[in-house]
Amino acid sequence: MPRVNRMGEEQYVDEAGRPGRGDPRDGADEAGRAFSERALARARRWGRTLIADLGGFAADPLPPMARPRFLRRFPHGVVIVLAVYLALASVALLTDSYRLTSAFGTSLGILQGVAVVMALWRPVPAWWLSLAVTLVTAEAVRSGPSSVMLPGSGYHAPWPWTPVAIAGHALVLLLLALRAPGRVSGEVLVLTALMTYLIEGIQGASVYSATGLLAVVVFATVALLGTALRGRRVARTQLVEQATLTAEERARRTVLEERSRIARELHDVVAHHMSVISIQAQVVPHLVENPSAELRENAEGIRGNALEALTELRRVLGLLRSEHPGDAHGFGTGGGTAPDAPQPTLDDVGALVDNIRAAGLAVSTGVTGRRRPLPPGVELSAYRIVQEGLSNALRHAPGSRVVVELDHQPEGLQVRVVNSRPTRAAPPSPGAGHGLLGMRERTTMLGGTLIATVTPQGGFLVEAFLPGPAGGSVADTAAEAAGGSTGRAMGKAAGKDTGRATGRGSR
Repeated sequence: MPRVNRMGEEQYVDEAGRPGRGDPRDGADEAGRAFSERALARARRWGRTLIADLGGFAADPLPPMARPRFLRRFPHGVVIVLAVYLALASVALLTDSYRLTSAFGTSLGILQGVAVVMALWRPVPAWWLSLAVTLVTAEAVRSGPSSVMLPGSGYHAPWPWTPVAIAGHALVLLLLALRAPGRVSGEVLVLTALMTYLIEGIQGASVYSATGLLAVVVFATVALLGTALRGRRVARTQLVEQATLTAEERARRTVLEERSRIARELHDVVAHHMSVISIQAQVVPHLVENPSAELRENAEGIRGNALEALTELRRVLGLLRSEHPGDAHGFGTGGGTAPDAPQPTLDDVGALVDNIRAAGLAVSTGVTGRRRPLPPGVELSAYRIVQEGLSNALRHAPGSRVVVELDHQPEGLQVRVVNSRPTRAAPPSPGAGHGLLGMRERTTMLGGTLIATVTPQGGFLVEAFLPGPAGGSVADTAAEAAGGSTGRAMGKAAGKDTGRATGRGSR
């Protein structure tokens, strides 16, 4: 309570008489203001939510029937038939029983049917239309000739909801509850009930309270039914999605386990044998007295190829053990990030050709077009296709001549490997056709095309087109047309006798 001190100033003390600071009522006022602000903010949020719910057009599609296929849109047909029936019944009821003019009653009946049909696509606007039609109908009936009295009897006609209006609005509410969240269904149900009793209260129509109560009970039942059906459908959809995700994860884990098993087998078997080959090739010159330079060169070539194969094998093992090989190696679409280990590119094709030449195969190369930067996946796939084509020629077409052509085009890169007829029989090969399958898979993943076929001269042709980044310029095209004749002439000169020999089925 306030007291006056010796200085004539007003001072507040508590119940024990101890002096205090400030007016305690200020704290109460501040708490009241904070509560009011929170309540106002909450009311604003509710208002924004209500406006968003009742002013929006978005809704889930009406669920079609799953089987049979020709009955998928059967629910839509049923709703349209019911809408036509309700429109005709409403016109007859309003013009005959409620004695509205023919034009006015027909208009209201048609609008009632339109609201039902609209609920198939826009349930919230359809609810607004149905509610507006009911308001207009109620006012027209109340002030009309019948004064809501059934003609020829002393009974009051149902008002403000006519029997047809109750059926039509209930159907609209059912469709809305099936397609909109439960919160929206509750909001429209509450607003419908408030509108019903507001009209009855304004008009003082206590004798019609039973009609309003019946209408609200019907609407509540229909809304609860639709909400329950929607919840059941949503739960089933979520279960299906979860089961799909679980199956996909199980399949992914199975693939990863299989790839890990393959990686272990490759490491334990292939890596061991390649290491032994490398060591033996290194020892060979020391086992021969006065080894020739050719022997040393061949042994060194064997050792180098074995070491290179081990390097490639390590990369493949990393690829198999990776959970996202397409992203980690830039292969799937040609746009991934670069791997940790260096990847072969078009710059390494020359070394690859030299290696095959050292093995005794005559290889000529030709490059046409203006080279432009390509995604790592495209260059890697082009290198692998050339590598597989040369390996097949070395195994299956000994003594043949091979032509390798790289044609840089505005749309991408064309790779062509063709060999002539072999001059001697090829030794038996344990191949199982995985080489061509791998080339086709690489080309397909990049969105390209692959041709692998026997040539008329008895050889074999591998031709692949790998799309590159879009946007080759006109200047690039002109430069390619002006400077691309040398490699093509070389390919034509060497390709008249090109082909691939026996053992084609094992490529």
